[in-house]
Amino acid sequence: MSKNNKNLLITIAVIVILFALLITAGIKSGNLNSSVLISQIIGVFIVLIFFVFLIALIKNFFPKTQQPQQVQVEMNTGIEKDFVIKPITSNYTFKDVAGINEVKEELIEIVDFLKNPQKYRDFGINLPKGVLLVGPPGVGKTLIAKALAGEAGVPFFYQSGSSFVQMYVGVGAKRVRDLFSKAKAMAPSIIFIDEIDAIGKARGNLRNDEREATLNQLLTEMDGFEGSEGVIVIGATNKVELLDEALLRPGRFDRRIFVELPGLKDRLEILKVHMKNKPFKGNLENIAKMTVGFSGAALASLVNEASIYALKQGKHFIEESDFYAVKDKVLMGKKRLNTYSPKEKEILSYYQASKAVIADWLGVDFERISLVKDDFKEEDKEIISKTEIMSKIETLLAGRVGVEERFNEKYSNAHKDIKKARELAYKMIKDYGMGENITGDESEVAKILDEAYKETKELYVSHKLLIEKVYEKMLKDEVIHKEDIEKIKNEIF
Repeated sequence: MSKNNKNLLITIAVIVILFALLITAGIKSGNLNSSVLISQIIGVFIVLIFFVFLIALIKNFFPKTQQPQQVQVEMNTGIEKDFVIKPITSNYTFKDVAGINEVKEELIEIVDFLKNPQKYRDFGINLPKGVLLVGPPGVGKTLIAKALAGEAGVPFFYQSGSSFVQMYVGVGAKRVRDLFSKAKAMAPSIIFIDEIDAIGKARGNLRNDEREATLNQLLTEMDGFEGSEGVIVIGATNKVELLDEALLRPGRFDRRIFVELPGLKDRLEILKVHMKNKPFKGNLENIAKMTVGFSGAALASLVNEASIYALKQGKHFIEESDFYAVKDKVLMGKKRLNTYSPKEKEILSYYQASKAVIADWLGVDFERISLVKDDFKEEDKEIISKTEIMSKIETLLAGRVGVEERFNEKYSNAHKDIKKARELAYKMIKDYGMGENITGDESEVAKILDEAYKETKELYVSHKLLIEKVYEKMLKDEVIHKEDIEKIKNEIF
């Protein structure tokens, strides 16, 4: 029975009792007549109406003081209802993810550990607790994590970093505890935190107590289990430079895997996956060549848009022309991607080829250099010589020198390398005291750069033939490996 119905019954009961009392009083006094009884009844009704009106006014103007607290409790309850920790079973495997062969190689041992943990425990091996996937948006970091879970056949707990960031103090930390507790209970398992920089940003002067509490809880949870327990934490970010140092120290996210934009062969593999079961007439390699700088997500969008365009044109097949027709739509509809015209591709290929050859000659180590990225190895050395730093500066200037000499023009694509070269020269003079005087000045920084530029020009002239050959391969494959340069050298000399 509702509260309103109860109040109505109580009111009726009070009226009946009052009537009974009035009649009884009239009978006892012997003064019971109709006119007196009617006036008494009317008086009772007036008094009752007055009291009901008075109670309604009190309720409207003086609400219960505990009401805001009840609302707060309901709001918090609603937030926690939205946050459901449920593992998902991934249907993806590495076969479903194209163009990440190097990443797969790094993850194979983790798959084996999740499948056969006892083999590693018997050998006293603990795998990394955390793996950080670093790369630009759209390269497939989430898909890689799902494929890892599907390959290993273990529960997969997915959460975005933003889901832990709340305005209520303590909510984020509680969610982290609940997530790790559920993952441990279902081990072996994988926790995947997408956009981990949302909670893992470096702590500083701009304090946010709730975010710091959440980050501290994450650090505590990662310290609270051993690598042999079978829980792997995978984080994904495209802003690794913003992460707190404590999150990156050994014992937490101590393994980093860089997921790059796909090269020519990788793009071709990705296109084949997306074009599977689609009617296509043409050469997919041509599409792969014209999509330099596209991520896997951008390629998926391109295939979809080309398919829609072909259907609108009333075609029965998707053709190469459909891809060219929608390319600009895909680019302008999204954040501008690094795509290049044939002329720009020539400039970039020669630029990177010059860097690769000069680096090889000067002993600046690298594995490969692609059209969109160079992969120079960072040396973990406490002591470094002036000659080694100068070699790095000359390598950074090699692309600018090569392009300027071959095309007789200066281009803006050298700005990042020039900035790095300036920073190294500044360190040489200001921090390491490697100038003519122990306290160097700006003029010595400029002198170092000028000397490096002249030396690089001389190196270019003496290596021009090799650079031309490396350029031809770079233009064709969009990537050059260190061993490729050795093969070309053997062919020439």
